[in-house]
Amino acid sequence: MSIHNKIKVAVIGATGYTGLDLVLLLSKHPKVLITNLCATKNLGKNINFFDRRIKKKLPKITSIKKINWSNLDLVFLSLPNGEAQKLINLNFNKFKHLKFIDLSADFRISSPKIYENNYKIRFKAKNLIKFSLYSIPEFTKNIINKFRIIANPGCYPTSVQLPLIPLIKKNLIKMDNITIDSKSGYSGAGKNLEKKFKHKHLYSSTFAYSTKNHRHICEMDEQFFKLTKKKLVYSFNPHLLPTFRGILTSIYVHAKKGNSAKTLRDELIKSYKKSKFIKIIKLNSELGSGNVLNTNNCEISICETRIKNKFIIFSAIDNLVKGASGQAIQNMNLLFNYPESLGLK
Repeated sequence: MSIHNKIKVAVIGATGYTGLDLVLLLSKHPKVLITNLCATKNLGKNINFFDRRIKKKLPKITSIKKINWSNLDLVFLSLPNGEAQKLINLNFNKFKHLKFIDLSADFRISSPKIYENNYKIRFKAKNLIKFSLYSIPEFTKNIINKFRIIANPGCYPTSVQLPLIPLIKKNLIKMDNITIDSKSGYSGAGKNLEKKFKHKHLYSSTFAYSTKNHRHICEMDEQFFKLTKKKLVYSFNPHLLPTFRGILTSIYVHAKKGNSAKTLRDELIKSYKKSKFIKIIKLNSELGSGNVLNTNNCEISICETRIKNKFIIFSAIDNLVKGASGQAIQNMNLLFNYPESLGLK
């Protein structure tokens, strides 16, 4: 632990959409001292060259070579898939006090084979899987300090698991024929958006993609089974919206006989009564992402349909905050025994 009881932190991949939101939040955190901001381009520039919201004077952008790893308490990695595992592998055993929060997919899957099949990248840190934890903080807060590598979840999976996990655990919904329909702002695709998506009118149209096998499905499959010991049968349909940030997920479920929309809502209220960031709103409320933008909140609404025992669960998050940087800071707070919401108000 560092001077004035602050932790010394480096952000590697500081200039992407997620990295910038992360730096903005960390710059206002009372228990954090940012010592390094790293990227591969624009070395020597100030971080507010990329984001005018960041007002604090912070270290200039440098390469990873400038990091004094022994001086750090925590490293955030906001890098393309495949890169974090290499860096953590290099430094994990050299600096045994050091902790890592990885915002890529590198440690989200416990099976190297499944990771390689989905991400088409060889997994080179098999020896470190046992030291890592996939962490949606609402589900892991009691065990997180036992781990040195925290895998920050994907944005879509966060919006899906938060409403579904408590209902599956309590056996309130049928486990098959679930449809999950998610719509995300285009920042979720990162700054290389135009290389990934070639459809017409990219910034003024809605686009459905990867309906059969989106790479986040293996992540959700693993976590559903790990947390509930049950196999969920569902389709997952992602869409890209012509808006910068925010996710709205619509989940179509059939309740088990005798379970009303109120029963489902009451269970979520009970499950999240101690969770500062989960807001269960009034039954049959319309929901969009507007209320959650630039917050670490997840809003959930349960709505009745015309079909008996069929309900729609709406879940809204900011993909760059609760879906990435805010959740990473929530994980950091728990990892270092700070109040969970510190720096996230």
